[in-house]
Amino acid sequence: MKNFLIGLVIGVLLCGLTLLVLVFAAVRFAGSFANRPVSVADGSTLVLALEGEVPERLPAEIPISILQNQTSLSVEQVWNTFRRAATDSRIRGILFEPRGLDIGWAKMQEIHDEIVQFKKSGKPIVTYLHSPSAREYYLASATDKIFISPEDSIDVKGLRVESMYFKQTLDKVGVKAEVIHAGKYKDAGDILTQTAMSPETREVLNAILDQYYGNLIATIAEGRKKQPDAVRALIDQGPFLARDALSDGLIDSLGYEDQAVAEMQTLLKQSQLKKVSGKAYVKAAPLSGGSGRRIALVVGQGDITAGSGTETADDESFTGTGFIKLLKQVENDSSIQGVIMRIDSPGGDAVASDDILHEVKNLSKKKPLVISMSDTAASGGYYVAATGDPIVAYPNTLTGSIGVIFARFSLRGLYDKIGLDKQLLTRGRYADIDSDYAALSDDERQKLTGQIDAFYRAFVSRVAEGRKKPFDQIEPLAQGRVWLGAQAKENGLVDQLGGLDRAIEVLKQQAHISPSDRVTLVPYPGRRSVFELLLNQADPTAEIHLRMEKLLGKIPFQELSQRGFLKVMPYSISVH
Repeated sequence: MKNFLIGLVIGVLLCGLTLLVLVFAAVRFAGSFANRPVSVADGSTLVLALEGEVPERLPAEIPISILQNQTSLSVEQVWNTFRRAATDSRIRGILFEPRGLDIGWAKMQEIHDEIVQFKKSGKPIVTYLHSPSAREYYLASATDKIFISPEDSIDVKGLRVESMYFKQTLDKVGVKAEVIHAGKYKDAGDILTQTAMSPETREVLNAILDQYYGNLIATIAEGRKKQPDAVRALIDQGPFLARDALSDGLIDSLGYEDQAVAEMQTLLKQSQLKKVSGKAYVKAAPLSGGSGRRIALVVGQGDITAGSGTETADDESFTGTGFIKLLKQVENDSSIQGVIMRIDSPGGDAVASDDILHEVKNLSKKKPLVISMSDTAASGGYYVAATGDPIVAYPNTLTGSIGVIFARFSLRGLYDKIGLDKQLLTRGRYADIDSDYAALSDDERQKLTGQIDAFYRAFVSRVAEGRKKPFDQIEPLAQGRVWLGAQAKENGLVDQLGGLDRAIEVLKQQAHISPSDRVTLVPYPGRRSVFELLLNQADPTAEIHLRMEKLLGKIPFQELSQRGFLKVMPYSISVH
C-alpha cells in the first residue's frame, strides 16, 4: 500500500510537470508567432484605433494574438507612432478611430498635439467616430475630416464634476472615520466625514472645470475654424444627432466606415487601401537605420505604496521597493545618456514617497534628468518630482496638492451592531492610538496633529529645496491645493508646459545633445512576459481594490485602511 501511494504521488507530479512543460512550449510557440516581424507595404494607410485607457506603461504581455488585441497602446507608443508615420515614406496617411476613451485631459493634449504635428507632414488624417464623447471629439477636431454614421450621435454637451460622500453610509453601519490633515485644501477625508463639498473643494473644482471647458472650446474652435463664442453657443445645444452635427459644422460627412475608407482612397488616389494597424506598426522595423541616443523613459504610474519589500524592478505597481530598484537599474545602464521620469500618480504613502525622492536625486547626480508629468502628478506624485531638475507638465495636468493626511476608522459601532466584543489590555500611553475599537482621545489627536504638521513642514521644505525658493514662498502655494499645470507654471511649481516632445528638448539641453540628434526612448520598466507575471506572487487584495476603484473611483481605500500618513491627492477627478 505504501509503495502504491508513493507511485501515485510521483505519477501526479510527473503529469503536472509534463502539463506545465506543454503549456510553456505552447505559449512560447504562440509568442514567437504573435511577435513575428511585421512588414509595411509602400503606400500604406495607418489605421490607428484607440480605445479605453491609454496607459503610461503596458500590462504584462500575453503572447496570443486574440488577447493582445484587447490591450491598448501606451502613451509612448502613440507618441512614437505619430512621429514615425510622419516621416515614414511607406505611410501615406492615417485613418484615426478613437472610441470609448478613458483618459485624462493631459493625455488628450498629448495626442491632440501629436495629430497637429503629424499634419505638418502634409499627409492626410481622416477620423471615423463611433458614438463619440467630448474626449473623442476633442481629438477628432484636429484632423482633416470627420466621418460619423448617419444614425449616430455626438455626446458633446459641456462638462460636469460629480463628488460622492459616504459619511451617512458609514453612520448607518456604525463606522466612524477619523481624519487629521495639514493644509486647508487637503480634504481627501471629506468623502468620509462630510456630506457636501467644502468651500475649498468647490473653489478648486470650479477652477479645473473652467480651464478644461475653456480648453475644450478653444480646441474645437481652432480645429473646426469657428469663433470660440460660436462653439460655446453650439455646446449649449448638445448632445447632437449626427445630422444636426453636420448642419452645425461639427463634422464633415455622414458615412459609414467603408465610406471613410473610400475618402482615404480618393485622397491617396488608390483603388484599394493598404491597411496597417497601429499595433502592427509598433512591431514593424523603422524604415531608416540607426536608433539615436538612448534616453530612459522611467514610468511611475498609480498610487505610491510602501510595498511588501519583495517587489522587483519590473513590478507594475508604484512601490518604494520596486521603483528604487528600477532607478538603480537605469543608473547602472551605461548605454543610457539621459532620463525622463514620467509621473502619473496621485501620491500615496509618505515614507515611500520620501525614499523614492532620495533615490531619484541620486540618479540625477549620475545622469541628466527631466520630470515629465502626465494626467496627474499630485501630492506624493509631486513630492517625488521635487529633485531640483526641470519639470515639464501639460497645461491640464493635475499637480500640487502639497499636504499630508492621516486617517483611521473606528469600527466599534459596527462591532456593536453585529454582536462582536473586544477587550483591550495596553502598556504604554499611546498603545491603542491605532486601534479600530477605541476612539481617539484629545491627547492622542494632539500627538497625531503634531506629527502631521512635522510631515507637512518637511514636505514643503523638500519642495522649497527642489524649486530653489524660500519656505515662506512655497507654503502659501501648498495647503494641499490641487493646481493645474498652467497654474503651477505661473506659481513656479513647474518649469515648462508641454508633453514628451518638450521634455526631450529640455533633456537634450541638459545632456548637451544636439537638437538635431535623434533619440530613442527606452521604457523602464520593460514590458513583462506572462511567465514573469505568473512567477511573481499576486497580491490577494488587488482584484478587490480594482473592482472598488471601478465602482467608486480612485479612492485610496487600501492606504486609508492602513492608518498611515499619506501624501495623496484629496480626490480623484474625472470630468464628464
